[in-house]
Amino acid sequence: MDDNPTASHYWYPSELDDAETPRERGIAVLQAFRLYRAAEAAMRRRTRDSMSMGENELLVLRYLIKAHGEGRLVGPTELSRYLGISTASTTALIDRLQKSGHVVRQPHPSDRRSVHVVATTQSDHEVRDTLGQMHKRMLAAVEGMSADESRAVIACLGRLQQAVDEVDAHAPDPRAEQARADRV
Repeated sequence: MDDNPTASHYWYPSELDDAETPRERGIAVLQAFRLYRAAEAAMRRRTRDSMSMGENELLVLRYLIKAHGEGRLVGPTELSRYLGISTASTTALIDRLQKSGHVVRQPHPSDRRSVHVVATTQSDHEVRDTLGQMHKRMLAAVEGMSADESRAVIACLGRLQQAVDEVDAHAPDPRAEQARADRV
C-alpha cells in the first residue's frame, strides 16, 4: 500500500497520472479545497486559543456581532437553534460569555418576559482585531481574480455545497444494502 496520500489522492484513487483528464483536474480542485479547509480549521483553533474560548463561544460572538450589524435582537432560543444545542447548554454558554465580559443579557424592549443577548463593545473589538488582518489577507488573495475566474469559483463552491447538503447521515448505504442482499 502506498503511504503517500498525495499520490493516491486520498479518497480518489487514480490509475492515471494525467492531470489533463477531467477526473484528475477535479481531484486536484478537491485536494486544494481540502488543504484550504485544513488551514482554515487551524486558524480557527489558533483564534479560539488566543481568545481563550471554545468553538461555540466564538460562533456565538460572531453571530451576535452580525445580528447587531443587521439591527436584529437575538434571544437564547435563537442561539440554541443556531448552534444545534439544548437550551440548558445555551444558558451555560451565555453564562460563561457573560462572566468573561463578552456578552450581556438585556431585557427585550417589547416583551418583558424575554431577554436578548448582545456582544459587548470590548468583544466586538477583540473579534475584529483578531480576525480583521486575516480577512484583509483573504480578500487580497481573491481581489485580482477576473470576472470569469470569480464566477467559476463561485459556481464550483455552490455545486460542492449542494453535494454535501444532500448527504443524509441516516440514509442507508446502497453498497451495504447490496452486500446484505447478496448474502441472502
